[in-house]
Amino acid sequence: MKIENMSRRRFLKTTAVVGGGVVVGFSLGGCSTSAPLPIDVAEGGFIPNAFLQILPDNTVKFYTARDEMGQGVTTGLSTLLGEELDFDPFKMEILLAGVHEDYNNPGMGVQGTGGSNSIHAHFEPMRQAGANTRALILLAAAQDLGVNRDYLKTKDGHVIFDGQLFPYGRFVQTAAGLKVPENTPLKASSEFHYIGRESGRVDALAKSTGAAVFGIDVDLPGMHYAVVRRSPVPGAKLVGYNRTATESMKGVTQVVEVASGVAVVAESYWQAKKAADQMDIAWEDVPLGRVDSADIRADYELALNSDDGLTGTDEGDLTSGFAVSDQVLEHEYWTPFLSHAPMEPMNAVVDIKEGWADVWSGTQGPGAAQGLVARFAGLDPSKVRVHQTYLGGSFGRRGTLTHIVEATQIALAAGKPIKLIWSREDDLRNGLYRPASLMRVKAGVDRDGKIAAWDAKRVGGNISPDTIKNLLPALFPGLGDTVIDWIGGMADGAFSDWVADPSSTEGLFEDYDHLNTRVTHATVNHGIPLTFWRSVGHSYTAFAKESMIDELAVAGGHDPVGFRINNTENNPRLQNVVRIAGERMKQMTTAQGRHLGLAAHHSFLTDVAEIAEVSVENGQIKVHKVVCVVDCGTAVNPDVVRAQMEGGILFGLTAALHGEHLIEGGAVKESNFHDYPILRMNEAPDIEVVIVESQGKPTGVGEPGLPPIAPAVANAVFRATGERLRSLPLRLKA
Repeated sequence: MKIENMSRRRFLKTTAVVGGGVVVGFSLGGCSTSAPLPIDVAEGGFIPNAFLQILPDNTVKFYTARDEMGQGVTTGLSTLLGEELDFDPFKMEILLAGVHEDYNNPGMGVQGTGGSNSIHAHFEPMRQAGANTRALILLAAAQDLGVNRDYLKTKDGHVIFDGQLFPYGRFVQTAAGLKVPENTPLKASSEFHYIGRESGRVDALAKSTGAAVFGIDVDLPGMHYAVVRRSPVPGAKLVGYNRTATESMKGVTQVVEVASGVAVVAESYWQAKKAADQMDIAWEDVPLGRVDSADIRADYELALNSDDGLTGTDEGDLTSGFAVSDQVLEHEYWTPFLSHAPMEPMNAVVDIKEGWADVWSGTQGPGAAQGLVARFAGLDPSKVRVHQTYLGGSFGRRGTLTHIVEATQIALAAGKPIKLIWSREDDLRNGLYRPASLMRVKAGVDRDGKIAAWDAKRVGGNISPDTIKNLLPALFPGLGDTVIDWIGGMADGAFSDWVADPSSTEGLFEDYDHLNTRVTHATVNHGIPLTFWRSVGHSYTAFAKESMIDELAVAGGHDPVGFRINNTENNPRLQNVVRIAGERMKQMTTAQGRHLGLAAHHSFLTDVAEIAEVSVENGQIKVHKVVCVVDCGTAVNPDVVRAQMEGGILFGLTAALHGEHLIEGGAVKESNFHDYPILRMNEAPDIEVVIVESQGKPTGVGEPGLPPIAPAVANAVFRATGERLRSLPLRLKA
């Protein structure tokens, strides 16, 4: 084991890689003995590890441990496995794995998908599983063919000997009796056949033909539908409702109280929804019910201007840094609450009978779903079978599983299979949100154009305490409510009074060379439920950081590209994407009335620089083109990398131009896409993605495309109008 000392700053960066949590490595090695693998063994099927089953007819089944939510993880992981197994991933049968500790995420320690870490965390382990299996097949083939192993080669699922091709499946019976080799040497990058190949996605056909099963598609015999009415103000408990009138409505079979409100069970979804919508319900009065958006902003301003706050990092001497600065700027930046708004709203099917429970839902944590069903159905987790499905978008939303709890409570009370569906209105008004943030940055630049001091403060709610409170019942279903409440309270107190939540300030200070640095955080929590949103803290800190960097460059008469290059000498990879973006900017020819803005950011181990080509007409901002330069290490599938950069940019543009939740009387005002709009096709810019050639280990691509886009657009708007926009969504003054 190699142990290295690391600076405080580097430690903070490392511990913030996965949503602010400490990165812990777990082996993806051989099968554990704690529980049987959730694999349906076909006749004659050979299972060398938790991820593979090879059949005599040469079918290769790959059980992917990470959840497919549109980010292309099934394509990426099957490519890693297929590269070393020497088997085309497009010829594999790909299945979504059930719950087992062998499927734990090596970067998280639990069975979960998120933090843009899937390919990075599995790059060696998944290839090793393929290489070891290929070596085993060759040993079995040598024995069956009666030849020396050195005379054998492989090609696309076949063993080659003396010009003949023998399918892997021919040797599985012998292979089953041999010991699986360990630590088989992996290919050099120069030998890659599938990694780096331009190709489509392994799930494209199933999704385009409707064969792919999402949670909302599941149908069971005797299944009933459920819709839940929840308090419009988070935290308010049920006082009363008109049960009799609701139960008499057509199709309604039951009305059930659950922890989050009242559920209506009916023979169809529409019957359940109509009855729930007409139900007269009284909720208790809570302090949040007297809070509006203006109150939240005022409380944030008060905290920002006070001396309260926790220090996240403090290096160098700010006083001396500002003393040597030729120019000093200080500005505030605002970002609002946001929803995830995935295409497929929350849903779950739960069936409890004969001491067993089955749950179907697309989640970012099948193990957490198992724990929650076990807890609320009163079962041992081993008696809960999780049937993972495709996820119709997530962006962090499907990491919190309130809908699993609701479906379980309803199914237990109803005594029948229950399909719970959230409407779009439910998801926007009763979901969990990206926290709002008020940030102030004070920075100084010396006569050489070097950042001499950087003093940043962020005010807002913390993501980690809510995450801990949501995860505890799932990961430890046997813990009592009192213990969970106590631990949750400790987490709240810890991140409010003792230590700054890394996910609250990540990305606010790490990218540039400023030796004199201080970052503080003040927690202001009104009770709006919070959770991870695509790119987590980077989604708002990048806006403040890259806006200020641009303001410093302009104020000092520096070229924005050159200023960034001058201040990233200790961050060569970020410096390189900025340099490439600068070269592309020089080559771009813009039409009259269009202007370019630049922003760059490091997140999830990946460096991205983006150029936004923008025009402003009649006060309306139009983004015509975005050029994205990304260094994500080895691009396992360049097409997926481009798609994720494009998706992150469009998701980020939605937030930059439209995204905002307003709070009225403690409740979220917006209810659907008419007042919480998503970027339309006519608003979508042309996007060009430049992937930097690299032999490095793959890094994240699901989220890093998002953080730079809002500041890039804001910086372009300044060049178009001379007006600095320091609040999201971007709106010009009337």
